[in-house]
Amino acid sequence: MKTLTLQIPDDLDERYAKTFLAAKLYEKGDLTLGQAADLAGYTKRTFMELLANYDVSIFNYTEIDLIKDVSKA
Repeated sequence: MKTLTLQIPDDLDERYAKTFLAAKLYEKGDLTLGQAADLAGYTKRTFMELLANYDVSIFNYTEIDLIKDVSKA
């Protein structure tokens, strides 16, 4: 795993920043749920519960994928 060092404003909570980054990378599909949870420092279950705070669905599913699956059903 790579290490990234960021300078953030003193008034920005480090935990919030890590969780926000992990949530958005998960939303984009760049990280799995487990990888994102690890990055944020939470268990998968806790991370899933926190995703709503960042307007990210736990169902990382595009509209196109959904339409394809429904048409196959």
